[in-house]
Amino acid sequence: MNTKTIQFTAGRGPSECEWFVYKAFNYFEKKCQNSNIKVAIKEMIRGKYDNCFQSITIEIKGEQVATFIQPWLGSIQWIGNSPFRKNHKRKNWFIGCNQINTETALSLKSKDLLFQAMRSSGPGGQHANKVSSAIRVIHKPTGIMAVSSDSRSQLQNKKLAIARLQEKIEAKNRKQKEETIEQKWNNHLQLERGNASLVFKGEKFKLT
Repeated sequence: MNTKTIQFTAGRGPSECEWFVYKAFNYFEKKCQNSNIKVAIKEMIRGKYDNCFQSITIEIKGEQVATFIQPWLGSIQWIGNSPFRKNHKRKNWFIGCNQINTETALSLKSKDLLFQAMRSSGPGGQHANKVSSAIRVIHKPTGIMAVSSDSRSQLQNKKLAIARLQEKIEAKNRKQKEETIEQKWNNHLQLERGNASLVFKGEKFKLT
């Protein structure tokens, strides 16, 4: 079963676009249900009015989800009268639908760790080099590694190496989270108003 993360965004558009985000999400969700694709809401950023959202981020799971979402990706257009400003002349409203590149947060599992004993190069002179007390630990799925030669005790060095590896894994997870946030923000800023991948029309929100 494949998993994708999708963001519907109004960009920096007005409340009409925020309302359109909600309508497009509802339409998309129904299509997912009809195609036996599971939808989980990850984040909803509300707009000024009820049923208006600056963005909605969801996770979808199912067979061939990449093919399913392809027609949606890019700009989506709605042609219709503003539900908030009756005399407003604008008829064309745009939102974005983007795939978010996410990775599962890393964690340390015993089965994923490879330990290597090494000759210590730290304090201790000749005594330090007589035994392989230093420890290198490698996180096999990523290749991230950490080393400890602080102690003459191999067991203590093993504990220190694991702690240092944990710090590196946590730093990678933080960086990944920051990159995801930046990508979602860029989607707001870079919304293209034109060349729509899908076009909806009228109050009944029909796909043309």
